[in-house]
Amino acid sequence: MRCAIYTRKSTNEGLDQDFNSLDAQREACVNYILSQKHEGWTLLPEYYDDGGYTGANMDRPALKQLISDIETNKIDCIVVYKVDRLSRSLLDFSKLLEHFDKHKVTFVSVTQHFNTNSSMGRLTLHILLSFAQFEREIISERTKDKVSAARKRGQWTGGYPMLGYDLDRAAKKLVINPEEAILVKDIFETYAKKCSLLRVADILNSRGCKTKSHTSKNGRVFGGRSYDKNEVGKILSSFLYIGKIEFKNEIYAGQHSAIIEEDLFYQVQRIKTENMKQRDRKKTKQNVGLLKHILWCKPCNRMMIPTYTCKKKKKYRYYLCNTANRSGYDKCPTKSVNAHEIEKAVLKCLREIIVKENITQAAVVTSALWDDLFSCEQRRILNLIVERVDYDGPSENISITINQKGLQELADEVRV
Repeated sequence: MRCAIYTRKSTNEGLDQDFNSLDAQREACVNYILSQKHEGWTLLPEYYDDGGYTGANMDRPALKQLISDIETNKIDCIVVYKVDRLSRSLLDFSKLLEHFDKHKVTFVSVTQHFNTNSSMGRLTLHILLSFAQFEREIISERTKDKVSAARKRGQWTGGYPMLGYDLDRAAKKLVINPEEAILVKDIFETYAKKCSLLRVADILNSRGCKTKSHTSKNGRVFGGRSYDKNEVGKILSSFLYIGKIEFKNEIYAGQHSAIIEEDLFYQVQRIKTENMKQRDRKKTKQNVGLLKHILWCKPCNRMMIPTYTCKKKKKYRYYLCNTANRSGYDKCPTKSVNAHEIEKAVLKCLREIIVKENITQAAVVTSALWDDLFSCEQRRILNLIVERVDYDGPSENISITINQKGLQELADEVRV
């Protein structure tokens, strides 16, 4: 019986000690295996230790290696100190047990004195795991309650600070960054004059300004990008800048200093609200295009969204690249494409693909449907059989990725 020991600890705290929690778990498991030497149990030399990983999911490197070694028939028995070291999720644990059974691998918990060779052992295991999951959920609820109470008191509860603030880690408070605060004031004042998110983003980018950057503990850098209208909108909507905190649609007084006067802040909110109302008035159900969610700008690798414009009381539909929409037309080589022309070209191309693939039943019916159907049914068919349409604006080339499973479903519909 080749035995592998698996150990886990949820946090990194204490792992740098000479004898830590993982060592204690392993020592208890080693002693148990030695006590079963007369049964032919032997300890494998490999270490499967997950230090600093939660038991709420299976995204753990040592566990993945353990499963891999089970699949290659290197292990006969898994030994753990306690059941919840392997998993705290009943669903995940059931999947693991099923995997163990498939490969004829036994599971043993040292301190709870049972193994999965017997039906009673499996029943006890599920009962213990249910309590482990219950304990995890209780801890999660307590943490959420603690964060909620802190937010209501106006405390900063974690995450990267926004532009204009730095984090005083000792006091666990936000403090004003003087240089960034000047930029924040300028963003609010510029928007109050220009009334356009995209215009403000263009002005910031023309000055060479970048979004606030942060470096995580593992060295990964976030931010430091050019501004787009979404980033500007996020700044203009934050109640942090008037010394307050928003939590669950309620506003509470914060423990940090304000950067923006409330009069200016609420003036900006009124302008944003009015702009939004004007956009909403323009939106109609007819504005939803056939290729919504499936048409992509190939040079930018961004989705193209359906929209329209009116000239001399006539409506013109087109698809707009998200890069052009968020960052300006000069940032995208494709920019936009006439909706009627691209939809017509895609449908023609799609018919040719289906005929070429020799899906006769689907080809006959879809050709008939596309010639005489409401757009909602056309859209259903397109979303069923097409994963993605890539449009290369500069060369006007179209490439279509077919969903074979959806195509089969359509063929089944035809047969019925």
